[in-house]
This record gives sequence, C-alpha cells and structure tokens, in this order.
Amino acid sequence: MHSNELARLAGVTVRALRHYHQVGVLAEPDRRSNGYREYDVHDLIRVLRIKRLASLGIPLERMPDLLDDTGDDAGELLDELDAELAAQIDRHTAQRGVIARLRASNAAPDLPPELAPFLAVFATGVSPELAKFDRDQSVLVAHLAGDGGIQHIARFYERLSEPDLVPAVAAVSERFGQLGPDSTERDIAELIESFMTTFAPVVTELAASQPPIDLTAAADIFAEHTSDLLNEQQQRALEELEGRLGA
Repeated sequence: MHSNELARLAGVTVRALRHYHQVGVLAEPDRRSNGYREYDVHDLIRVLRIKRLASLGIPLERMPDLLDDTGDDAGELLDELDAELAAQIDRHTAQRGVIARLRASNAAPDLPPELAPFLAVFATGVSPELAKFDRDQSVLVAHLAGDGGIQHIARFYERLSEPDLVPAVAAVSERFGQLGPDSTERDIAELIESFMTTFAPVVTELAASQPPIDLTAAADIFAEHTSDLLNEQQQRALEELEGRLGA
C-alpha cells in the first residue's frame, strides 16, 4: 500500500507518517521503481500502536523501546504519565477556581483574582482614567508583592471595601480624580487630610498584625507608572501622602 492508503487506514495524515519517519519510530521503506514507498500490514499495525501510545501521552522519543519490546520500563513510564496527569488535573482545578472567582466578581481575566472582588467596589463612581490607574496598579502590586505578599495586599483591599469604609473610600477616590490644573493648595491639603483620616487607621491596623511589605526596591517602577497616568496635582498629592504614611 502507498502512504496515502496507509494514512487513510490508520486514521492519520501523510504528514504524520513523514514525522514518524523523521523521529525514528516508523522505518522508512525504500521507494519502488515508480517512485512510491510501499508499506505493508506490519507498518499499519505499527502506526496503530504509535497512535495508541500517543493517546496516552507517551512522547514519540520514548516509544521505540515499547514498540520494539527492547525495554522493561513500561510500568515506570505509566507511573510517570499518571503523575503528570494528576498534576495537570490539579492545575486545571486551580484554574477553574480562579475563573469562578473572577466570574463571581464580574472581573476581567487579567486581574489578580485575590484583588478582583475589591477592585469592582473601588471602581464605583470614579472616572474611567482613575479606574484604569487602580486596575494597573493592582496588577503591578500583585506581581511585585509575590505569592507571600499578595495575601497581605488582599487583606488591605478587603478592609477598605467593608461597608463602613466604602463611602469614605469612594469620596476620597472621587476627590483625587478631580484634582487638576485648577485645584488649589487647599484642595490638595484637604484631600490629604481626608485620605489620612480614611486610610491611615487601616494601614496602622494591618501593620500591627504583621510587618508591612517592603516595595521600596520597586519605587522607580511605581514612579514611572504614576508619572505617565496622573497629572501634576495628583502626583504632588501622592508624594505628600507617601511622606505622611511613611512617618
């Protein structure tokens, strides 16, 4: 039989047969005088065995010993495959859990799932520009905080999204979003005082429960981000707030 017929009977493509030849799991027969390769039933059986092994996830490079019965590691290989599949199932289960959390929060899939539920609360009543700033900052903070620090950040977001604080947080966010060229020094000072009244107790409370995360090494990254997205008055307010909170 020719390669087209072998491929049809085995349920593979001619391209797959060529690949089997290249990696050495299927011997390549000589060409006949007519230029075609001639396969027989033994080649068909071998291709069917290759398909069966591939369906179990066995890589082609591991197949020759199994196909030629030259190795006795079949049990060990199956154990490895089973462990790999179990790990994949765990990863997929975890991914489905993340997707469920994002769905429940009606959040975008690129958001940190630990922070997504709270960002929806903070986005209420703020401008699209400030909502984008908060979203991007959360992505950056979550990455720089790492697995060990993200839970601390999540507790801060969770505390700020509690019903007793939401109105004050929303008011401060709205006032911050309104800062611009027409804002006076008094506007900035009043915003800072409102911010400190709302946020400082939460920062102090969480800092007392565990040491704060040290992100000073990433200060330049945050500065670049704020300079690109915030106006001069908003940047001044943030700089003063950083000094006040640091003190």
